[in-house]
Amino acid sequence: MPVSDPIADMFTRIRNATKVQSPIVEMPASKTKVQIAKLLQSEGFISSLETKDLGSPEQKMRLVLKYGIKGEQVIQGIKRVSRPGLRVYRSAKRVPKVYGGLGVAILSTSSGLMTDKEARKQKVGGEILGFVW
Repeated sequence: MPVSDPIADMFTRIRNATKVQSPIVEMPASKTKVQIAKLLQSEGFISSLETKDLGSPEQKMRLVLKYGIKGEQVIQGIKRVSRPGLRVYRSAKRVPKVYGGLGVAILSTSSGLMTDKEARKQKVGGEILGFVW
């Protein structure tokens, strides 16, 4: 069954997996989802990511989630901001900070997907896809 908002589906799968402390999350892959997963990996929210059969109809992506020493979640929350019914755009000067810089905003800019820190550094704005903290 096709999903109307694949990024929200990805965030929901990650949120549900962290709530039950599942170490692995599998989902259908796309170029945008792979880029978001790479950003999450570079920011230290997930351990690793594997892709299978990219470019084919059966393309899959597997994320290995991170947990603390005592089993506490590294991803405390993940939220979709811009959605198909209400797009949210911000200029370079108005890119939000998530929890005072402890979290990350993921933006889709003219230079590709990047975090809020990178967007401020490069002085570009764009569509805010979501927040992770």
